[in-house]
Amino acid sequence: MDEVRIDKWLWAVRIFKTRTIASEACKKGRVMIDNVPVKPSRNIRAGEVIQVRKPPVTFSFKVLALADKRMGAKMVPQFMENITSPEEYELLELNKISGFVDRQRGTGRPTKKERRDLDQFAGSIDFGEFDWDE
Repeated sequence: MDEVRIDKWLWAVRIFKTRTIASEACKKGRVMIDNVPVKPSRNIRAGEVIQVRKPPVTFSFKVLALADKRMGAKMVPQFMENITSPEEYELLELNKISGFVDRQRGTGRPTKKERRDLDQFAGSIDFGEFDWDE
């Protein structure tokens, strides 16, 4: 096997849960090779680097081997190498931490955990350093 469709490979190595979702990501321009968006029918070869954008992070994977059948999670490291930069993971962590502060409109009331996190965050701010009279 020299070449495999990119949507099949993304599904086979468990980056996406279904092949349909992998195809849609390609069609929306979220899957790139050499910073160029690719179609789901694009064939890939071993050694290529694939960028997958799952906002807010862009993951990078190096193709080690090709597969067109879904595999167990333990076999995935034989087929791909995650070369995502640490800065991207920091961005993901930052987004998780700040998620409860920047709530989307219409998502309803905060959950009990979100409320506690919000109270803890607000409690850590020292309001005495602000001059409210000005």
